[in-house]
Amino acid sequence: MGTWSEEPFGNDTAADWAWELDEADSWDVVADALQEYLGDDETDAGADEVAVAAAAVVAHGAGLPLSEAEDTESVEGFLARVGAPPASAATAARAALDKVGGQSELAELWADADELDEWRATLARVRDALPA
Repeated sequence: MGTWSEEPFGNDTAADWAWELDEADSWDVVADALQEYLGDDETDAGADEVAVAAAAVVAHGAGLPLSEAEDTESVEGFLARVGAPPASAATAARAALDKVGGQSELAELWADADELDEWRATLARVRDALPA
């Protein structure tokens, strides 16, 4: 796994997905990523990583500070263009975080690395920042 931290954008897949935000001018790109993830019965670690990143974009749009440890220029620019997330995005983000934090391939990889608790703490921080 091309991962350097448990932060939402601390892996190659999520960082690559965030570049898509450079061209986006609405929440559709984030909503589509979350809905695609939630609609897929069998996901892999890459899809799990994108779901976490998309949920983090929603949380950052709702006021969660961006991590200085991550390259988040794409996220910052996106949020400046589109503003606060719609309620439907927050609902989908919560569901995606619940799914990925459960029995996902990504959770298994973090467990194998003996860092599951740290990773789940990051998921909880993102989830707690989502608007109700």
